[in-house]
Amino acid sequence: MYFSISDLQNFYDSDIGDIVQGILQTHINEFWPDMYGLRVMGCGYAAPYLTPLCKDAERVLAMTTPKQGASQWCADQKNMAFISNEFRIPLESSSVDRILLIHHLEHCDHLRESLQEIWRVLKSNGRFLVIVPNRMGVWSKADWSPFGHGHPFTASQLGAYLRDNMFVQERHKAALFVPPMPDSPIMMKSAHFIERMAGNIFPFVAGVHMMEMSKQIYAKVDKTGTGSAVLAKTKELLQGGGAVPQNFSLKK
Repeated sequence: MYFSISDLQNFYDSDIGDIVQGILQTHINEFWPDMYGLRVMGCGYAAPYLTPLCKDAERVLAMTTPKQGASQWCADQKNMAFISNEFRIPLESSSVDRILLIHHLEHCDHLRESLQEIWRVLKSNGRFLVIVPNRMGVWSKADWSPFGHGHPFTASQLGAYLRDNMFVQERHKAALFVPPMPDSPIMMKSAHFIERMAGNIFPFVAGVHMMEMSKQIYAKVDKTGTGSAVLAKTKELLQGGGAVPQNFSLKK
């Protein structure tokens, strides 16, 4: 079973979905407190989490995959949602400041190619935040929710895979500690209290992993031995400074 766009909308329109969105939105705001003037993209079903960011961000886009389908978003503005294969995103390279992945990575058929596309469109100083079901958590077993489908991850699995695809781990947080018990009024009313307390006591039972990553960029090395046009400050060496080749040497 694959959660379609209508299934995802129905979940987030429910009481338990509203609580989940509120909890995760709080954590997202802690990762990214200032979004002013930034260009933001969500992949998967990120629309509920992108809406609060529209006020300050320069532009916000919501991408879904052909398997999920799409609906118009956002309701009070021009449509900013689009469908794309995860391995061929129709955006320029280095064009996005922040990318949020939720209900996405665990469903990717072409995981490596998808991450390569995320790397391509992300700016060199950008960040992307991936939210995936925790393999050890109870939410990954709740198949009536979107977190109970797809491929769940442990924190070490997720971190290793992202690092293997040229990303650098910046921060990690375990989240969503409220049990998936939508028929329990007590659990629903105490959800935010449980979230605050359980993270310090039972971090391994978290429903999701939230991992913020940046691009790993290597400097281009001149292998010709003839020097390059890279400038260097040489005031201490030459008493006057100036531009010298990268391979400059004082040895004769």
